[in-house]
Amino acid sequence: MTVAEELTPAAADPAADAAGPDESEEPIKQRKNGLYPGVSDELAENMRTGWADTELRDLRPIPQAAETAARRARLSARFPGERLVVPAGNLKTRSNDTDYPFRASVEYAYLTGNQTEDGVLVLEPTADGHRATLYLLPRSDRDNGEFWLDGQGELWVGRRHSLTEAEQLYGIPASDVRELAGKLREATGPVRVVRGYDAGVEAALNDKVTAERDEELRVFLSEMRLVKDDFEIGELQKAVDSTVRGFEDVVRVLDKAESTSERYIEGTFFLRARVEGNDVGYGTIAAAGPHACTLHWVRNDGPVRSGDLLLLDAGVETHTYYTADVTRTLPINGRFSALQKKIYDAVYEAQEAGIAAVKPGAKYRDFHDAAQRVLAAKLVEWGLIEGPVERVLELGLQRRWTLHGTGHMLGMDVHDCAAARTETYVDGVLEPGMVLTVEPGLYFQADDLTVPEEYRGIGVRIEDDILVTEDGNRNLSAALPRRSGEVEDWMASLKG
Repeated sequence: MTVAEELTPAAADPAADAAGPDESEEPIKQRKNGLYPGVSDELAENMRTGWADTELRDLRPIPQAAETAARRARLSARFPGERLVVPAGNLKTRSNDTDYPFRASVEYAYLTGNQTEDGVLVLEPTADGHRATLYLLPRSDRDNGEFWLDGQGELWVGRRHSLTEAEQLYGIPASDVRELAGKLREATGPVRVVRGYDAGVEAALNDKVTAERDEELRVFLSEMRLVKDDFEIGELQKAVDSTVRGFEDVVRVLDKAESTSERYIEGTFFLRARVEGNDVGYGTIAAAGPHACTLHWVRNDGPVRSGDLLLLDAGVETHTYYTADVTRTLPINGRFSALQKKIYDAVYEAQEAGIAAVKPGAKYRDFHDAAQRVLAAKLVEWGLIEGPVERVLELGLQRRWTLHGTGHMLGMDVHDCAAARTETYVDGVLEPGMVLTVEPGLYFQADDLTVPEEYRGIGVRIEDDILVTEDGNRNLSAALPRRSGEVEDWMASLKG
């Protein structure tokens, strides 16, 4: 990997105020251990000229442009007369001069469709609503050498869209984000900002905002996403379809995973996610054997052994940030043992009860309660816990082995809408267009002395992505088999 030899400081801080002509001409700062001592006037002049015009013209709007405009209109109606500031966020350093891959804030991407670092959406209040402006970094400057000297210049990390191109793509007037901090400091009237993404923007608004008012904005944006529009549902289905193919990829290479580790499974699924989408939507859980009892096992460094179960919890994230979240528990050798099948079938029965409870007008909690009732009954039936079932549920005694809630909202975040009010989410009512997971599980820890030894180290979870429809629900991930016998047949067919 090469490193930028020099840096133009003026281009390195997009939140800084725009300076006057004299102030903007800062000297080039050398990298401490750069091999070149500087840039001659002759080289600087040479690099300014001789470049073709690469402006992109006649661009078409992004596919979700109509949806993002409708979302901004809804946001505008909720906060009339107030300036609303929604940042994308900035690059985060991984180590020294390397950065993590950038992912724009969900709030910003949801309202604009744009995904570039340092962007900021500002809704300025007008007499009849708001005027939206997208503040972005323009293309890197050829005159001051930024495009080849700055570590974030075009020749180092790739071309940015020009502001004119951005306007065509996103349907929003675009301005230089380096001018924004000064404008925000001069702003008057009520302002709200989505916090936690851009320290420079927040500093510019420090004396104009309050935590309480900003939280109201964050909560509203989270609740806007509870019901998905048609574009979002289509993207979630794409994510699920790619995820199904990723699970098939894994089954085909289980023999290679046995000779290496869980990381072969993680890497196999990641390849599908990167080829067909943007990334994985969350850290893949490739939990073999007793690791399946650790709910968020993402180390994925353990052995994969024939005779054990593999709990694979993974999801592809689309290029528009919508993620699937699917879990299957698979017998590594292709066949469930009698005890594994008994536990698996109990979880399947609980999931069936949970999915059946997902319908418009039902309480959000209903699917959780339905699944937990089945699992509690199984634990009593097996003699692992003393009944009756009502007592078990009242005291929550089944939770020693069920551990987690039975699902969550799904969307641009794997745990979507997390900032929504409890009364509109967990204590709310299901509506058509909501998408949620149904994922009961049973986990018998390897050191649990309250269960027979043969149970210990077995963990099973089955998870599907469910769309609430007008007349019930649709399982977006139904292409992946769930019944134990069908899982075995499916695995056998993939292994040839």
